[in-house]
Amino acid sequence: MRDRPYDVVTFDCYGTLIDWERGIRDAFSAAAAVARLPVDPEAALKLYVEVEATVEAGTYRSYRADWPLPDSRVGFLADSLPGWRPFPDTNPALRRLSDAGYRLGILSNVDDGLLAWTSRHLAAFFETVVTAQQVGSYKPAPAHFTRARSLIGEMRWLHAAQSYHHDVAPCRALGIPVAWINRKGETAADGGSPEHEFRTLGALADWLAPSSP
Repeated sequence: MRDRPYDVVTFDCYGTLIDWERGIRDAFSAAAAVARLPVDPEAALKLYVEVEATVEAGTYRSYRADWPLPDSRVGFLADSLPGWRPFPDTNPALRRLSDAGYRLGILSNVDDGLLAWTSRHLAAFFETVVTAQQVGSYKPAPAHFTRARSLIGEMRWLHAAQSYHHDVAPCRALGIPVAWINRKGETAADGGSPEHEFRTLGALADWLAPSSP
């Protein structure tokens, strides 16, 4: 096999490794059924995405959602997060990269505890882990990336992520090699282009850890 182009590959977690949209839809559907509230899961997901950017622009807060529910149910979204599942291509890609000798990591906008639960669904050891709880801010603020740089040191580093706004744009601004896992075939809002772009994690693994002929 050819020499590896990088030593370390880090990932955004939710949206890149974990199917967060399905997780949110399922959580709202379940909570609405219990509370007998007329909630459209697709509309709830759209509203969540709209509110997310506003929340992330402020100071760090625990990854909890507010909704007019009984006190026993107000944390339903965060409580559901440990059950969110990986995309079908996630674990096969992680195994291939790990077997090929890459050191792996996660840079995530959640709390340490929630990420620890999610990691149980992922078939890899993540040597570098940076969370919003650790740095006190949310991507696309630079703290996740500067912390990761300090942990990774001089090793060659590639970051891979689905969100152009949260991950690709700040990586480009900071001069960090980045692979856009563009699962939805989106167009970059700023008209920019990452060094590398793939539709799936499987395609990323094909490039970083190609099978022997």
